Amino acid sequence: MENFEIVIFIMTVLIVLSVFADKIKLPYPILLVLVGLIIGFAPFLPHLALNPKIVFLIFLPPILYDAAIKTSWLDFKKEIRSIFTLAVTLVFFTTVSVAVAAHYLIPGFSWPLAFVLGAIVSPPDAVAATNITKGLGLSRKVITIIEGESLVNDASALITYRYAIAAVVSGTFLIWKASLEFLLVSAGGILTGLVIGFILVLAHKRIKDNATVETSLTLLTPFVAYLSAERMHSSGVLAVVTAGLLISWRSREIFTYETRLQTKVVWDTLIFLLNGIVFILIGLQLPLIIKNFEKNTLITIMGYGLLISLVTIVIRILWVFAGAYNQGRLLSKKNNSLQENVNDTISWKNVLIVAWTGTRGVVSMATALALPLFLSDGSNFPQRELILFLAFIVILVTLVVQGLTLPLLIKWLNIKPVSQLQKREEKDLQLLITENILQYLNGRFPLELDDSVMQQLKKRYEVNFNLLSHNRNRNRVEKAEKASQLIFKKHMLAGQLDIIGFQRELLLKFQKEGAFNEDAISKAEAELDIEELRLNTLTEKKEEK
Repeated sequence: MENFEIVIFIMTVLIVLSVFADKIKLPYPILLVLVGLIIGFAPFLPHLALNPKIVFLIFLPPILYDAAIKTSWLDFKKEIRSIFTLAVTLVFFTTVSVAVAAHYLIPGFSWPLAFVLGAIVSPPDAVAATNITKGLGLSRKVITIIEGESLVNDASALITYRYAIAAVVSGTFLIWKASLEFLLVSAGGILTGLVIGFILVLAHKRIKDNATVETSLTLLTPFVAYLSAERMHSSGVLAVVTAGLLISWRSREIFTYETRLQTKVVWDTLIFLLNGIVFILIGLQLPLIIKNFEKNTLITIMGYGLLISLVTIVIRILWVFAGAYNQGRLLSKKNNSLQENVNDTISWKNVLIVAWTGTRGVVSMATALALPLFLSDGSNFPQRELILFLAFIVILVTLVVQGLTLPLLIKWLNIKPVSQLQKREEKDLQLLITENILQYLNGRFPLELDDSVMQQLKKRYEVNFNLLSHNRNRNRVEKAEKASQLIFKKHMLAGQLDIIGFQRELLLKFQKEGAFNEDAISKAEAELDIEELRLNTLTEKKEEK
């Protein structure tokens, strides 16, 4: 009961902070961790330990699933080489680099313990990366690489962590065996995610006109994927991410507008609470960690933590620039028609942004707390408290230093927001949809309507087409929109609903062709959802009369 009251207190703090977050001008994860640090030392609150089992089972699956479901598979596939280079190779390289630094610079750190520390601090955090980069106007390529990396790297880090722990506990480690099992665990996780995702796609197709049940099923999905994979001793993280990407790719075929609208509200609220609680809980861990150290040793240990933090930051910068250079050299040999994409790929500004976005978070904290208390011979796990404290320092340094300086770095690099390019693509999409609607009305439109209704329908989209193609001023656009929002007759409503169905087919076609980016299509789809809801409401009112 006492812990439940603390959770309610944390949720209250979270909601109050959200009201003032924009005014404070701090990235949300940083603000929450700092607040957690402050209230963690409050004498009137009992200490609340972050249970790693709860993190891996309750927090991690829905957070990863939400990130995956919002990720475009086409964008992910385009950047898959860069993503897997960072999420797999860089994680292992960071683990080794941190292990070398810890072994030679920190007294009493054996090789197995050093590799445990390296595995704990190697993966950047999905939640922190997404929240810190939000609203900074970064290019779609950069955001896809950062978010895609944070989706996959948890799996490689957790697998590395598992074998490092086994080496400490048992005293044996065979690299060929670990490598083979890594491939099997990863492949098993991806396969499980595909199977679960495919089954759930079929389930959603069977459920019709029940947005509540479909929304509930989406809440169940990440836990089903995670637990299914873990039961088969494969990667639950990769299963969740794979299932999320598959369902995201098929979502326009299986979800109705009611489901999309309702699911968005439910998931936005859930992720807001989960993200907020977990970052406050990270801050609350410091009093529990430092109680095992004497005051005169804390400064020395903090120095070790800063050193490990520096290693993780520098190694990432070197690796990202080296990888981008090699990739740029390969791409530059291709056809000159790809020159624009080449420049975007090897732009040192974009590379620096990716290199600097390496904040650690919930997974590093959870894996540190999950360290076993005892070895196989019954003795205490060596240096457990020190590893915990070092992991916390790395999380705090990367969150605060890199998180706070990222907006300043973007400003210093004079990186212009991509909003204008995004608006232009959205306008091009709307223009193409309107052009196809006019062809549809003049060709295979299936409903038999009064001539006056048909003329009004055509006139509406002709006006929109003219406005979009000639880029007339905002006032005339608003007048045209107001004119199109008059009370429709029954036939008019039926016609518009049919056209919305046609628009959805076009969006699905454009998605599969990769003709437009995911943001533009999603925005158009959201507008259709709202419009269909409005038209159905008007239809119901007409029928009541």
